[in-house]
Amino acid sequence: MAAGVAAVLFVLWLCCLPRDLFPDCYSSCVLDRNGELLGARIAADGQWRFPPCDSVNWKYAAAVTEFEDRRFRYHPGVDPLAAGRALVQNIRNSRTVSGASTISMQLIRLSRGNRKRNIGEKVLECIMATRLELRYSKDEILALYASHAPFGGNVVGIDAASWRYFGHSSGELSWGEAATLAVLPNSPSSIHPGRNRDRLLAKRNALLLRLRDKGTISEEDYELACCEAVAEGTRELPELAAQYVERMCNSHPGERISSGIELQLQRQLEELCDRHCREFAAEGIEDLAAVIIDVHSGEVVARVGNSDRQRSRNGAMVDISASPRSSGSILKPLLYTAALQDGQILPNTLLKDTPVNIDGFKPRNFDRSYSGAVPASEALARSLNVPFVGLLRDYGVERFDELLRRCKLSSLKRKASDYGLSLILGGAEVRLDELCRAYADLALYYCLDDESIRNDAVLKERFRDFPFFDRTAVWHCLEALSTVNRPDEMDWRRISSVRKIAWKTGTSWGYRDAWAIGISPDYVVGVWAGNADGHSAPGISGARTAGPVMFGIFSLLPRGSSFPEPRYGDYVVAEVCRNSGMLKTPYCESCDSLKLPLNALRSRPCAYHKSDGSFVLPPAMDWYMRRRHPEAYSSGRRDTDGDMEFIYPENGSVLSVTRQMDGSRGGIVFRLAHKNPDAVIYWHLDQDYMGCTTLIHTMTLCPDAGRHVLTVTDQEGNSRSLDFTVQKGSSD
Repeated sequence: MAAGVAAVLFVLWLCCLPRDLFPDCYSSCVLDRNGELLGARIAADGQWRFPPCDSVNWKYAAAVTEFEDRRFRYHPGVDPLAAGRALVQNIRNSRTVSGASTISMQLIRLSRGNRKRNIGEKVLECIMATRLELRYSKDEILALYASHAPFGGNVVGIDAASWRYFGHSSGELSWGEAATLAVLPNSPSSIHPGRNRDRLLAKRNALLLRLRDKGTISEEDYELACCEAVAEGTRELPELAAQYVERMCNSHPGERISSGIELQLQRQLEELCDRHCREFAAEGIEDLAAVIIDVHSGEVVARVGNSDRQRSRNGAMVDISASPRSSGSILKPLLYTAALQDGQILPNTLLKDTPVNIDGFKPRNFDRSYSGAVPASEALARSLNVPFVGLLRDYGVERFDELLRRCKLSSLKRKASDYGLSLILGGAEVRLDELCRAYADLALYYCLDDESIRNDAVLKERFRDFPFFDRTAVWHCLEALSTVNRPDEMDWRRISSVRKIAWKTGTSWGYRDAWAIGISPDYVVGVWAGNADGHSAPGISGARTAGPVMFGIFSLLPRGSSFPEPRYGDYVVAEVCRNSGMLKTPYCESCDSLKLPLNALRSRPCAYHKSDGSFVLPPAMDWYMRRRHPEAYSSGRRDTDGDMEFIYPENGSVLSVTRQMDGSRGGIVFRLAHKNPDAVIYWHLDQDYMGCTTLIHTMTLCPDAGRHVLTVTDQEGNSRSLDFTVQKGSSD
């Protein structure tokens, strides 16, 4: 019978402790890479209660055990000596003077909600405390106590108390601060930094004296600790990376969230962005976001979701660094690299830069001018729109859309056909942080070799499904981006103190978004400027607005090296025509030997040098090049291929006829180039003669809706025809 009762009691003892001692809700905390607090949000019950810590500051551990439970390390949850002493004291004074509660017993009381104290509750605490000692180690019990002890007001736990009272983490406690926190839970409602500070000071100094007498602290430490002032009240918690912290706390409520952010760099970034944002406000630009990514780790080391967050605007707390915005021209380097590694172009292949109309889509360059023909690297450096629309058409919209998705740009939600050729000019929306990661991956991939990636599980996962495989193509892209003129228009290449980085800017349609991305072997810096609500700012541009901010951010970062030359085995060497940028033919006289991507030999040979050594461009390309670079033709080296060519529109175009301000129907201007400057051109729309032109061959026509054929003939009988369609409703 006794054995049965003992067995039942043993089972009850084993089961007396709930599985989860503290089913409390906690504050959400976001930490930097070194464990420093970036920001926090209060728990759902209105308490500042940080998630439990795994360990306790050793100074606090020494102070709290000396104050609350000197034999904490040795008793089984209940201290018989303390209980005996308390019993004698209480009998002598005819009232409760001492409770003899150990830290383990206090932890049980806290877990049970500080119920009314009586003999039965005390006995239950003793029983559960002994069970507690079986489940947890002494260090774990102390950590649980420190994490859930009340420290006055709505401050619970040592981590929250350290930040609220002293403005730093519990790991940095001084002896004076540790002693203060050790005595606070004894009577947190009546004595804390905001109330009865003199009594708190006396209790703290008495504890420090005991620590000195015991030999825990030296005389010098004791005197210094006694000189420390007691906190006067609670402090505001840090509020760095505010939008990022808000987003993380909302998505991970009640958790302690670690990040790769560097606290000091974050402060510097916020100061710089706030300064620029105040300057931009005069131009109607209210919002600014910036991201810095460590290329090697892939982590965001600093970010500003939206600068000047103190303003009372709805957009102030929007994390624009993680919000989709129109990409402008910021994706062009990815297309350039893809076309290079595919062998579609070589670094300086001449791309067509003349007016185009592709099924009603009429892209124009930012400066509204055309070069006729432009090397691909120059088109990238100058961010020309028309050549890149042609490049995307040749590469394929669906292929490029898939490439961007493999670069982990998650904001591409629609089908590739919905974006069309506008995908390269801002037709899609991208996130600043994801875009920076994509360029960081590009930079790191170039700096590594395949063996390094294969032998590192983290890198292997990072580059899983990575769409780029040709490092020489990446290098040519970075080189082209390194030649871009700086926003201040200085000749930066002659100044040794200015670091060489690859960078690209972009401006979305309607002057709504300004982008700048800078790439070095160590960091990628991304900047977005604009208005969170989407309204335009006429003075905004990537180069003039976002570019200077990006370079200012780079000045905060350690100076690193430049991208090295491609490694042997990552390239092929081939002869390239100096005029066309294409593979050499027997007719090309001026050539260069270049390190090229591995698929470069698939590229087309020079299409413009003829057997007589002349350099012959198509008429439309030739016409615009003559206008832009007349000096290039002084030697007579260049001529046009064929007699004439339509400059605008392209064959098969879909056009619109709009109405003028006075309500009359407008017209479509057709342009033609002819190799003979004295040619007379006769124009026919369908079967009707429309007139003739000399010198400048343009004709304004206003055809009805439907399909038409425009035919031109010169005085020698040469002719060209153009099919086009006028949209229904456009000529009503």
